[in-house]
Amino acid sequence: MNLLKKKAHQMSFEGFIRYMGSSECLIFKPDCGRVYQDMSHPLNDYFISSSHNTYLISDQLLGPSDLWGYVSALVKGCRCLEIDCWDGSQNEPIVYHGYTLTSKLLFKTVIQAIHKYAFLTSDYPVVLSLENHCSPSQQEVMADTLQSVFGDTLLSDILDDFPDKLPSPEALKYKILVKNKKIGTLKETHDRKGSNKHGQVEECEEIYQVDETEGSEALAGSENNPGRGTEIITAGLPLFTKRKVKVAMALSDLVIYTKAEKFRSFQHSRQYQQFNESSSIGETEARKLLKLRAHEFVLHTMRFITRIYPKATRTDSSNFNPQEFWNIGCQMVALNFQTPGLPMDLQNGKFLDNGGSGYILKPQFLRDNKTEFNPNKPPKQSDPVTLTIRLISGTQLPPSSHSSSNKADTLVVLELFGVPNDQTKQQTRVIKRNAFSPRWNETFTFIIQVPELALMRFVVESQNLIAGNEFLGQYTLPVLSMNKGYRRVPLYSKMGESLEPASLFVYVWYVS
Repeated sequence: MNLLKKKAHQMSFEGFIRYMGSSECLIFKPDCGRVYQDMSHPLNDYFISSSHNTYLISDQLLGPSDLWGYVSALVKGCRCLEIDCWDGSQNEPIVYHGYTLTSKLLFKTVIQAIHKYAFLTSDYPVVLSLENHCSPSQQEVMADTLQSVFGDTLLSDILDDFPDKLPSPEALKYKILVKNKKIGTLKETHDRKGSNKHGQVEECEEIYQVDETEGSEALAGSENNPGRGTEIITAGLPLFTKRKVKVAMALSDLVIYTKAEKFRSFQHSRQYQQFNESSSIGETEARKLLKLRAHEFVLHTMRFITRIYPKATRTDSSNFNPQEFWNIGCQMVALNFQTPGLPMDLQNGKFLDNGGSGYILKPQFLRDNKTEFNPNKPPKQSDPVTLTIRLISGTQLPPSSHSSSNKADTLVVLELFGVPNDQTKQQTRVIKRNAFSPRWNETFTFIIQVPELALMRFVVESQNLIAGNEFLGQYTLPVLSMNKGYRRVPLYSKMGESLEPASLFVYVWYVS
């Protein structure tokens, strides 16, 4: 029978089922599963997958530090890792969350782990964002370790073709970049190469100890601190005051295109910030700037790499919604990768695109210095997309933890994330006592003003009127990476693990 159908160019029912379960029928476009974007733009033209406190695998007060934090982030395509460095015994720098009870790692073993896994998932550059609290002598040990472990992989001088502008991901393939405070200019560093001046030490500007902070939410500060000096006792930690720190020339000379510079204001950046200087802004301050001066923020991120990090009071390693900062073009929106939930679903979904390389080319309106784009206002020249999704059925959905069988009361929530005017959610009706093969056959329509920034999240839940709906699985992807037609939506657990063969069956169509 199957042979006859094949000769007649027909498909049997069994063949159709196999096709629907194959990778060819997935909702995610196969072309987006490879690097297809132009990788020759300067680094500031890309969204860059970024991690915060990468060494932690739990909370930020008592939890363990573990090499797995770096390994798992790199396997997920993360391209910016954070390393908090402190003086250790026997002149060996250590990595941990300072002035807390988190466990400690040797800086050397962290660098060795990064070296082993840096380019396993992506060929494109990895940025090491150093929270540097070490003495000059141990900074020299750090510099020696970086050079001996990474060798030629470590970018330690300007590239010939990029003396006064940021290179591209393509030009920096298989390179490690160090982000830290720097003494002097790139030209001075370049001229000093080969001379015997690495023993020198200079004072840097006043910075704070302990961790990234923002104003009154401080545990204490760092080189990325806005520098207000507010004295606060948080979570029973001791009180700290600001002090000057010194930067060893040996470490400074390894900082090339990613010099850490304190953010003061958009006006100050326009006048004084150099092309190779990047700043980190805490989520609270960044959110205020986003609400009050969004267009200026867009123009700022067009020129300079900007990193957003979680506020220090998130001692449980919770995350903010990264979408609001992608909307204004922030390149490095750093999240706690060890903490599952909505923010990490969005992070994983966004960086599915472009082959999971960790670099996504920003839309043209976030790269054009004459742009009038403001995410808080409807676009003046809009090319909206009308997206239609028919949610047909589900297959072998995860059972409810409150049920010994697949008799969950299932529903699907379709959540659209993007600029504020595009944010919306719709949901199906509830199918009673059936998680094995629920059928909805419901159609949903979304009008999307800025599709280039939009993400769609499918969430399967089990209705619970008393305790609240129970999460069963989800899948998130960029709207413009969605395949049209009849498609299968794979589902993932809260921890990001595949729930195969659990999936949704949908019909997708969109027009602009």
